[in-house]
Amino acid sequence: MQWMRFNHRGQATLGLLQGDRVQVHAGSLFDTPQPSDETLALADIPPGAWLPPCVPGKIIGLWNNFRGAAEKNGWATPAEPLYFLKSPASAAAHEQPIPAVPAEVGRVAYEGELAVVIGRRAQRIAREGAAACIFGYTCANDVTAIELLFRDASFPQWTRAKSFDGFGAFGPVIDTRFDPSAATLRTLVGGRERQNYALADMFFAPEELVWRISQDMTLEPGDVILCGTSLGVLPMKPGTTVEVAIDGLGTLRNVYG
Repeated sequence: MQWMRFNHRGQATLGLLQGDRVQVHAGSLFDTPQPSDETLALADIPPGAWLPPCVPGKIIGLWNNFRGAAEKNGWATPAEPLYFLKSPASAAAHEQPIPAVPAEVGRVAYEGELAVVIGRRAQRIAREGAAACIFGYTCANDVTAIELLFRDASFPQWTRAKSFDGFGAFGPVIDTRFDPSAATLRTLVGGRERQNYALADMFFAPEELVWRISQDMTLEPGDVILCGTSLGVLPMKPGTTVEVAIDGLGTLRNVYG
């Protein structure tokens, strides 16, 4: 099942994507949404109407979670997930522009990633209970102000460098049946492939991330975990179109600037 949110008749609306049609639903995404009699053609939904497919209370991002990147960069194998928090206000939807930051912030990079969406409360859960807490998966672009991150040698600015408006793009849909174990992620920048890596290359797979992070903080429905990225991250210029495509899941498209 593929769920989306969009502006319809002046309000945020929940929809179930069925081929080239969208069935309008009422209620909460995480509490048995109710179908209506209204369906729309997907092609009739304008690009500017897309919304993030859920409203996260927290956006959690992973660092150094892929073997290929760790080997290339000489990073040690992490003993536990290494993560940071992005502001929920950084969330951006499919087809929504990501505002360019002021020049003094420095260079900004894309990071194509798989995102996990939490579907039920997870507080110090047992390892075998993690799968039941995952609602589904979506594509993400974990945008980063790479020069700002370590500008002050005394204090790495993870939160600020990751939380500008639009720096947490994800969508277009949440797929509740997607299996990431055999999928590949590709990031295209201006139509040119810059990233191509297997999601199975993670040190910590989605279920383990949910289990481990729930030992530290309570995860709530709608929270988003960005699983980290691999090789191919580069700066992007204003006006650049970035597409994050995952086999069987969809393509997230945004223009930076």
